[in-house]
Amino acid sequence: MKVAACKYPVGRPADFAEFADKQRRLLGEAASLGARAAVLPEYLSLELAALFPPAVHADLRASLAAIQSLRGDWLELFAGIARDTGMYVVAGSFLLAQAGGRYRNRSDLFAPGGGHLWQDKLQLTGFEKAAGVIEGGDALKVAEIDGVRCGISVCYDSEFPLPVRAQYEAGARLLLVPSCTDTAAGATRVQVGCLARALENRIFVVQAVTAGRAPWSPALDENTGEATVYAPMDAGFPDDGILARTRGDEAWAIAELDFGLLEATRGRAQVANDRDWSGQHAPSLVRARVEGFEPL
Repeated sequence: MKVAACKYPVGRPADFAEFADKQRRLLGEAASLGARAAVLPEYLSLELAALFPPAVHADLRASLAAIQSLRGDWLELFAGIARDTGMYVVAGSFLLAQAGGRYRNRSDLFAPGGGHLWQDKLQLTGFEKAAGVIEGGDALKVAEIDGVRCGISVCYDSEFPLPVRAQYEAGARLLLVPSCTDTAAGATRVQVGCLARALENRIFVVQAVTAGRAPWSPALDENTGEATVYAPMDAGFPDDGILARTRGDEAWAIAELDFGLLEATRGRAQVANDRDWSGQHAPSLVRARVEGFEPL
C-alpha cells in the first residue's frame, strides 16, 4: 500500500470554495503519485475560521463555534474527494461541538466507497486544557482498509504507548497520525512518539504536519515539523526508521508499505519489542521498590 503524509501549508482562504479547491488540489497530487491512503494534519478545520470576521478568528472559542456551520460542507467535501481519487483520506481533525458547549478534536477517515468513521483525540495538551472548552474522547477504534487494520492517533495521543498498544492488539499494523506542533520541541516529541510506537509494536506510522505561519489564529499561529512515514528500526527497514520525510516546500512524504515484509521479518528481528511486551508485566516489575545502600 502506498501512503502519503502531508506537510500542509496553512493558508487564509477567502471562502469555503477556495478551501475546497486547495484540498482537491493537494489530495489530487497525492493520488497522482499513487497513494492509496493520505493523511492531512490536526486542526485543519481551524483554517476555516479565516472565513469569519477578525473578532471571530482571533478568538479560539468564537472560532470553534463559528466553524460548526461548515461541518456538513466538510463531510461532503472529503467524502467526495475520497470517492473521486479512490483514496482513503484522513481529513486532519475537526473540533466538533458536543453537549454543554464542549468540543472534541475529531479525526475523520473517509473511504473511497463512501464509508466514514472517526477517532476522537484522547489526551489533551496544555493548550487544549487551557482553552476550557475542549474535552478528550472516550473510545478507541481500529478500522480496516484494503485488508490492513489501522488506527488513528491524534498528535499528542501518539506519545502514549498503551492506547496504541491496544490498537495493535486489535490487529492494527498501520498508525495514522494527524499532528500540529508550534515549536521544535513539540515537533520532536511527536516524532519520538511515532518512532517509539513503530518500534514497540512493529508497525508503520504515517504522520502529517501543519507548516507555515498563521498569526491571525490562536491555534494555527506557528507550525513546525516534517511529514514523515516511519517503520520499525530493524531487519528489512531503514536504520533510522524513516521511510520518507518532506524537505523544504514538499507537500507530501510518500512511501510504499510492504505489510508482507513487515510480517515476514518479525521472526528474524534483532529485537522483538512487540512479542516481548508482556515481559514488563511480570509481578516483580509492576512496581519498583525503594532500597537503601547496604554496607559491603
